[in-house]
Amino acid sequence: MREKIIKSFKETTEQLFSVSDIEVELTRPEEKFGDYATNLALKLSKELNMPPREIAVKIQQYLSEYKPKFLEEITVAGPGFLNIKITETELLKQSEKISVKTYKDLSVVAEYSDPNPFKVLHVGHLYTTIVGDSIANILSYSGAKVHRINFGGDVGLHVAKNIWAMLADLGAEDSKLLNKINKDKRSEWLSACYVKGNNAYEENDKAQEEIKTLNKRIYKISYDKDKESELGKIYWKTREWSYQAFDEFYSRIGAKFDKYIPESEIAELGTKIVLENVPKVYEKSNGAIVFKGENHNLFTNVFINSEGLPTYGAKDVGLIFKKWQDYRFDKSIIITSSEQEMYMKVVQKSIEQFRPELSNSSIHFTHGFVRLVGGTKMSSRLGNILGANEVLDITKKFNKHDDPKEEIMLAAVKYSFLKHRVGSDIIFDPKESVSLEGNSGPYLQYAHARAQSILGKADLGKLRIINLVLEDGERSLLRKLAEFKEVIELCGEELKPHYLCTYLYELTQVFNRFYEKNRVIGDERERIRLKLVDIYASHLKTGLGLLGIVAPDKM
Repeated sequence: MREKIIKSFKETTEQLFSVSDIEVELTRPEEKFGDYATNLALKLSKELNMPPREIAVKIQQYLSEYKPKFLEEITVAGPGFLNIKITETELLKQSEKISVKTYKDLSVVAEYSDPNPFKVLHVGHLYTTIVGDSIANILSYSGAKVHRINFGGDVGLHVAKNIWAMLADLGAEDSKLLNKINKDKRSEWLSACYVKGNNAYEENDKAQEEIKTLNKRIYKISYDKDKESELGKIYWKTREWSYQAFDEFYSRIGAKFDKYIPESEIAELGTKIVLENVPKVYEKSNGAIVFKGENHNLFTNVFINSEGLPTYGAKDVGLIFKKWQDYRFDKSIIITSSEQEMYMKVVQKSIEQFRPELSNSSIHFTHGFVRLVGGTKMSSRLGNILGANEVLDITKKFNKHDDPKEEIMLAAVKYSFLKHRVGSDIIFDPKESVSLEGNSGPYLQYAHARAQSILGKADLGKLRIINLVLEDGERSLLRKLAEFKEVIELCGEELKPHYLCTYLYELTQVFNRFYEKNRVIGDERERIRLKLVDIYASHLKTGLGLLGIVAPDKM
């Protein structure tokens, strides 16, 4: 709809004033003023040296005479604002035919979640998975071919810390001893070992040297695909435990990935690319290879350490090239915690020096922290983490509905995270999240079920409407329904699902006002109103689906 309006106004300004390159901005005014508004006349005033209201009147008269099919009425307000009212037939068409093509035929890599094997999934992973999954859904709906990627560190110092503590706990470098770890306790054991190993590394010089030596051995095991030595068996077996735990978690929340790329798969590639660009981009410093970020108002970061091992930086260099090799992407989206913002700027700036097209096609943005009401920031390094599954279990306990389904709990958590602007911190209240009243996921699920209940009382058949003439309440609902496409486009352009959450909640409020004053079943206007309810239910279902939330027919 916006495209049609903008095109008509551009053609009008060219016809009346010989101006063709003006940008037409549209806003949504209060309903009593119209469906759209523009300050076009005010923008033209300086260029034409004319009073804006005089320009607005000319535009209004021209469009009123040569009225486009979509235009019901155009009026002038204030110093020269133009208010636009769309025909009801056009609003219905915009509500029924939703085709979003913002990313049509583009290849997009969406990387999110990114847990490290050998460590437990925490609430940050839950958050980034929910946000990433919703953004990927929206981009796919907008026409993109989306490749969902999960990247994690299966080699590196954190792994060495963990395995050092494992060996201490097992008492020997003997893979058979892993059999004594209860299957249900594996994730908990891996997490405890990481905390123990990290503390030893920071507090004990001898342990630190042992962990550094072990780190080199683990890199070699990974590079050589050594599955015969006892340490190799321990490494690969416990790595498999981590991936199994990840799969169970993703299955629980309904998230799917096309590929999981472990750091071991791209560590050599990243090392090779960094070394190939010494000294052009990276340079030697005290036995290590660094990128001098200070030259770009950033900070210096080590990409290959003094022991010849790749750091996260080199691995992230390898990762972007791996993505390019596999997908030839138009855009690569990376979602991480805010703690990695400056680090990722350094990595991308370094890549920009020799492959600017890859760096410029990569979009990195961060999410904030999630805390329970009255809680504090959690850290897997300190061992006081809030586990991802813990958040789900806690929320489920607060779900006191007659049938406390998992899908209601997931709706509560997902919507509570997604309704906030990406990047802001979240104070999560499990009790509030499951409420069937207010701005919550379960409330929107109930709204959809309620609409389906209304539709189930009638024989819908083909709800074709001819000679559409609406009453005020009906038009208000249709006007809101017609915004759906624009909201999806906005979410895709800015990569912010909270716009969709806000819209869906507002839509339910408009529907509630409509339903309170307008009987549907048995009214002489039943067919028209059923049509509106049908579109409403469809928008709710589609919108909730893009948020990763099930839209039940009954609750």
